[in-house]
Amino acid sequence: MTAKPPARFICVHVLQTVPFANLNRDDTNSVKTVQYGGVLRTRVSSQCWKRAVRTDFQNRIGQKALRTRRVGERVSRQLAEERGWPQELAARAGAHLAVASGIKFELEEKDKQVQVNKVIGNALVYVPQTAVTELADLAEAHRAELEKAKDIKKSSDKSVLPKDEVAAVLRTRNGVINLFGRMLAEVDDAGVDGAVQVAHAMTTHATDIEIDYFSAVDDVTDDWNDSSGSGHMGHAEFSAGTFYRYATIDLAELADNLGGDTSAARELAEAFLHSFIQSLPQAKKNSTAPNTPPDLIHLTVRADRPLSLAAAFEKPVRMATDGGFAAASRDALAQYADAVNTFMGDESILRAGWTGLDAKDHTGLGDRHVSVTGLVTAAIETAFATGGSGAAA
Repeated sequence: MTAKPPARFICVHVLQTVPFANLNRDDTNSVKTVQYGGVLRTRVSSQCWKRAVRTDFQNRIGQKALRTRRVGERVSRQLAEERGWPQELAARAGAHLAVASGIKFELEEKDKQVQVNKVIGNALVYVPQTAVTELADLAEAHRAELEKAKDIKKSSDKSVLPKDEVAAVLRTRNGVINLFGRMLAEVDDAGVDGAVQVAHAMTTHATDIEIDYFSAVDDVTDDWNDSSGSGHMGHAEFSAGTFYRYATIDLAELADNLGGDTSAARELAEAFLHSFIQSLPQAKKNSTAPNTPPDLIHLTVRADRPLSLAAAFEKPVRMATDGGFAAASRDALAQYADAVNTFMGDESILRAGWTGLDAKDHTGLGDRHVSVTGLVTAAIETAFATGGSGAAA
C-alpha cells in the first residue's frame, strides 16, 4: 500500500454575497475595482480583508501584535501612566528607545506638556503587544542612564540604551507574526516569511458603481423652520455583488516559523480558517451594515501546491432569469473545480469538502459537511495527521 504524501497546503475558497456597501475605498473614496474577463468587477484588496481576518484571529488566539511607527511614544505612555515615571523622563526614554532601534527617524514638534521631541520611525515595526512591556522593562533597567542623558534633538544623536537588547525585543514573535509574517529589513534577522497568502476578493460577475447622494438635517433649522436647506450634503460610492475569496496556508512554512511545534501550528491554522471565513471589513459599517454570512465554503488539503479557483469566474457569471448571481456562482465554482481536478489529477488532494446554504449537492467540491465547524475540523485533522508537513516527523 502506497503511503499518502504529507499535507503541505490548506486552501480555502469562499463565496459571499454582500449587499449595498463599500468595504474598501481608494484614495478618492471610490469603490475599488478590477478589470477581469473583459468586465469591471468590484474588488476588496487583500490588505483590507487581511486586516479584518487578523483582528478576528488575534481575538481567537488571545495574542495581539502591534504595528506602529510610534513604538517609543507607546512605551513612554506606559512608563508615565502605569509606572509613575515623570512625564519628561518617560518621553526621553521613549525617544532613546526609538533611536536605539536603529530605524531611521524623524523629529516632530515637541510635546507641549513635557518639551521633549517626539521621535517617529520611518518604518513600521511589527511586534507582539508584549514587546511594549519588555521595552519598558529595559528602560527601567537603565533609568539611571536615562536620567543623566540628554534629550534627542537631532537625527545624529545617539541613544544611551543598548541597541542589541532593543533589537532582540523587536525580533520577538507571537502566533500572529508567525502566521502572517513580518517585513522589518532595518533590524537584522527580524523578518519572518508569512505562512498565509490572501488574494484580493472580487465579484464573480460584472458590477456597476452606484452613487449615493445624501444630506444631513440641521435640527435647529428643522425645529424653527426659518430657512430651507440641509446642514450638510455629499455623495459616496457603493456597489453590491457575490465575491470570490481565496487564501492558502503553507503548513511547512508555518511549522518552520514555529520551530516544529505541531500543537501550536494546528491551533493557528484552525483559528485562521475560522477567522478568514467569519471576517468582514468594517468600512462604512454603520451606514450599510453588510453583515452577511458566506454562501459557500470549500476547503482542500493538498500535498503539491496551492490552487486558486478564481479562473472559474474569468467568464463573468450571468444573472439568473429570476435574478441573482449566488446560485450560478456556486455552480460555476463546483464545475470548474471538478474540471481542474480531472485535468491536473487529484492524487495530491488529501481531502476536499464544502459546506453552504445551498440545498443542491456540489459533488465537484468533495464531501459535504453540515457546518463550518465540521468542515474545518475535518480539514485540520487531515492536514495534521502523522507525517504531514504540519505534524511532527
